[in-house]
Amino acid sequence: MSDPSSPLLAPLLGVMCFCVSVPASLAASAPSWMRAQLNATVPTHDDKADAVILYQETVLTVSPNGKIKRLDRQVFRILRPGGQARAKPRFYFDPKSPITDLHGWSIPPDGKDYAVKERDAIDSAVIDVEGGELVSDLRMKLLPIPGAQVGAVVGYEVEQELKPEILADDWDVQDIVPIREEKFTLILPAGWSYESSWLNHGAQAPDSVGANQWSWTLNDVAAVKIEPYMPPWQGIAGRMVVSLVPPGGKNSAIKTWNDIGAWYTQLTSDRRIASPAIKQKVAELTANASTTLAKIQALAKFLQTDIRYVAIELGIGGHQPHPAADIFKNRYGDCKDNVTLLSTMLKELGVDSYYVIINTERGAVSSATPPNLKFNHVILAIALPADVDAAALPARLSHPKWGQLLFFDPTDTFTPFGSLRGALQANFALLVAQGGGELLPLPQLSPELSGVTRTAKMELDDNGTLHGEVNEVHVGGSGAQQRALLRSAQRDTDRIKPIEKLAGASLSNFQVLRASISNLHAEDRPFEWHYSLQVDNYSKAAGDLILLRPRLLGNEAAGFLETKEARAQSIEFDVPERDTDTVEILLPAGYTVDELPPPTNVDDGFASYRSKTEFSGRTLKYSRTLVIKELSVPASKAEQLKAFYRDIAGDERNSAVLKRASR
Repeated sequence: MSDPSSPLLAPLLGVMCFCVSVPASLAASAPSWMRAQLNATVPTHDDKADAVILYQETVLTVSPNGKIKRLDRQVFRILRPGGQARAKPRFYFDPKSPITDLHGWSIPPDGKDYAVKERDAIDSAVIDVEGGELVSDLRMKLLPIPGAQVGAVVGYEVEQELKPEILADDWDVQDIVPIREEKFTLILPAGWSYESSWLNHGAQAPDSVGANQWSWTLNDVAAVKIEPYMPPWQGIAGRMVVSLVPPGGKNSAIKTWNDIGAWYTQLTSDRRIASPAIKQKVAELTANASTTLAKIQALAKFLQTDIRYVAIELGIGGHQPHPAADIFKNRYGDCKDNVTLLSTMLKELGVDSYYVIINTERGAVSSATPPNLKFNHVILAIALPADVDAAALPARLSHPKWGQLLFFDPTDTFTPFGSLRGALQANFALLVAQGGGELLPLPQLSPELSGVTRTAKMELDDNGTLHGEVNEVHVGGSGAQQRALLRSAQRDTDRIKPIEKLAGASLSNFQVLRASISNLHAEDRPFEWHYSLQVDNYSKAAGDLILLRPRLLGNEAAGFLETKEARAQSIEFDVPERDTDTVEILLPAGYTVDELPPPTNVDDGFASYRSKTEFSGRTLKYSRTLVIKELSVPASKAEQLKAFYRDIAGDERNSAVLKRASR
């Protein structure tokens, strides 16, 4: 389940930048519907817009035999060089959604038209899907449209046959650029009907344009403003979902999340059958485990370490897992396969578990989202037996029907059993259990379960050189990030780069003299760094005074909100976390305090920051703690968050002033 945004439901139109060569295209006249946009008023846009969409149209036609065709047209004007990327649209297809016609045109400022057809498109595997597909019948066509220079009007038309798993289609009414005019036309045969729902946009009534034909029209649709640390823009863009209802409701459209769960139950009903080899492996893995929890952990560890992530997704395989026996025999599978095998093995222990379908981009699916298949990942909900101490497993929730449910991702090799990576926390997912489905929010873990604790014991000499030892303890998401960086290192010399990057962002004239790590492959224990630093010219002399910054490493401040424009989107943090720093600097003999930075103490509800600097004997001690409590901050609190980061930045810049005692 790793195809991008369910191409079976509707063709996906996007842009990508990479260099391709295409045969020279003969001049050909653009169609009248495109030429009609040459003198169209450009919609209101900001000075950073690379392009504007002048016109786009979707026509969804259902034949009496139930066949569905979708026609998409788009015309846009390129305003800046960055807009040229839109002249390389890509279209996804598979055997259930073949492309039957494809054209592209451009009208450059000099007026010479260019045209390309489907034969000019580049047919390739989908290159933007994580996880490394081995075999998939999902493909894409890239259509480079020549003549796409600044000022050009560019357009394309694609026709596609659809055989969706769910009788529904989406009309995406917003883009990241403004849209002057757009239309959606629905043509149904006699006896068919439809239901529509709107997301992130006020409901619009259609016009009747013929017998069982309706058309929706929108004008001057604003762009979705792209900002750092925002939710995925497709999840907050306006959208209409059209559900198709055949005569008499036979094979009627899936209308609820429960319906989707029932459909997925049918797909998986015969997948979790334990083979003799699976039964034997379960007995082997749990032979020395004395408790139910230890047995569950042994099976989970096997999935994380012994089953490779490889996706084979042909036809319904994009949604349906392979049989557990095949997954076990081959020792590979994708997310839904791994979940299927683990669920099968757990059943041998008498432990129930349920599929949990989720989109790894928090915000793409929410409680307000109409039921759909816009999921890209599957994890497992394990029903914890009564003899398991649930309190020791934070990634859980208490369900009124299914009891204590522990959420676990067997494809995540960096996150220990009992925890969840940040992208899955506080995210909505579909729990599939006993013939139905329920959309529910996954738990958000305590900040104490993720972050870094850094301690440094340093010494400053009379020349202003600072040297000493630093220890870092990373837990949760911070530990997973460090393990991912180090395991992906191609050479041993690359393993030091995370520390060099950290030091380089805070210090100049530094050297990492030596470094070591602990628990690289022990995910159930904190990951640790141990290293020694030397920093030349760390302190600055001014007569009898020396100035030095108590904060040694790490930048917790962020400047992405320092803009003149008001924030439009909510701010999304990666994971709840708690970061602490404790730095002790032993000073040369004969210095006393002239001035210390004031303490900082800020708590805005969604985050808190505290710091203080102390001096005792010859030791300058600096300590601070940052806690991210909430994963989402509404745009209305952006100014509050900006002030929060300014307080942190001020603290990070502060210097202590010391003076030499009288001789």
